[in-house]
Amino acid sequence: GNGPVNSLDNALRKALLQFYPSLEMVRLVDYKVRVVDQGSSTGAIVRVLIESTDGRKTWNTVGSSENVIEASWMALADSMEYWLVRERSSSGTHVSAAS
Repeated sequence: GNGPVNSLDNALRKALLQFYPSLEMVRLVDYKVRVVDQGSSTGAIVRVLIESTDGRKTWNTVGSSENVIEASWMALADSMEYWLVRERSSSGTHVSAAS
């Protein structure tokens, strides 16, 4: 795609692939935006749902914010982080927040 989520995905991959080349297999399958709270005076809260796959398994992540781009970033970053943690734990490699 050519939209903002595709741009976020490309930027995140560009930053991470040099350190985590196996992220290449992770793909965005579905992207949905829902308005959660239209009643607030400061703006609507949106929830972004992202479905991702590595070709073997599929998982879902969520981001929530008044800003759809921020919510999309949260869901996309969580998707890749989830995959990295799962991949590292299945390979027996310890993952530390400090590394």
